[in-house]
Amino acid sequence: MSQGKETTVLVLSLLVTAGIAGGGYWFFSQQSKPTQSPTSTATPEATSPTATKTSAPTPTSLNFDTSLPNPNVLEIDGSTTMVTLIKELRTAYSQVNPNIPTTFGLPDGKPNGSSQGLQNLISGSISIAATSRPLKAAEAQAGVQLVPIAKDAIAVVVGINNPFKGNLTKDQVRDIYQGKITNWSQVGGTNQPIKVINRATTSGTREAFQDIVLLGQNFPPDSPNFITWKQDETTAILRDLGDNGISYATVSQVEKQEIVRIVAIDGINATDIAAIKSGKYPISRSLFLGAKKTTSPVVKQFIEFALSPQGQQIVQKLGFIPMQ
Repeated sequence: MSQGKETTVLVLSLLVTAGIAGGGYWFFSQQSKPTQSPTSTATPEATSPTATKTSAPTPTSLNFDTSLPNPNVLEIDGSTTMVTLIKELRTAYSQVNPNIPTTFGLPDGKPNGSSQGLQNLISGSISIAATSRPLKAAEAQAGVQLVPIAKDAIAVVVGINNPFKGNLTKDQVRDIYQGKITNWSQVGGTNQPIKVINRATTSGTREAFQDIVLLGQNFPPDSPNFITWKQDETTAILRDLGDNGISYATVSQVEKQEIVRIVAIDGINATDIAAIKSGKYPISRSLFLGAKKTTSPVVKQFIEFALSPQGQQIVQKLGFIPMQ
């Protein structure tokens, strides 16, 4: 063998030997590292602020102290938007835990709206609050924790006989609800005053609408053409729209109503599920179940059930958008 060939073979042998040695060192060094405990919470996903905002909680991630005894009756109160959803969840949950009955609404089975429901939770009158708006600072300081269980869109509606057949922008809706646009002719309709119907002050939908559309600014005072409904209800509002009224409600409450027309906002319809999921529809929100951070096992169990595959199927069946 020539000297050049011998040199080449020698170099190749050294490289192979070094590679094997290096690979062996890497393997054994990795094997010697301690593996992370499955129960550790120090993962980037768990601590990332972005993950906190966008990820839905799972039943195993709910952070409740369940040291309190279970109540004899699991009492729930809150959002009128969530009436059918809570009713269906209660019925299905009773098959899972038939030993503890549940009620919704105080004192006679009629829910009192998101704000009152949260106040009843804070005062200890109920164990779970259903709310269609996030917490205010004082509610959070009182030890309330919210868990999102569904997504929803708020629809802007007019009476079916309203001559206005067009769409509105989010800015136009804001101007209508701040008294800057007062006639349908200003948005391409006929020359008649706009009757603006606002939801009751206890309504979580109202507070979400105020935050999203009015950017947190106040509604104008009541007047002949601006009416604040006294009770948090939808059916009566829809019947009162007539041919010149406008109002708003959760989309699941109005999409099958024959007496109203849903007005597209910024060219997007509130019934477009893909647009709601992607955030393109401009008036959407989350729906929550709330409980005290220190609560009972059955409260956590009910919220876990709402987030379970069976609970999320109920969410979807009723026209809401599942979190999972």
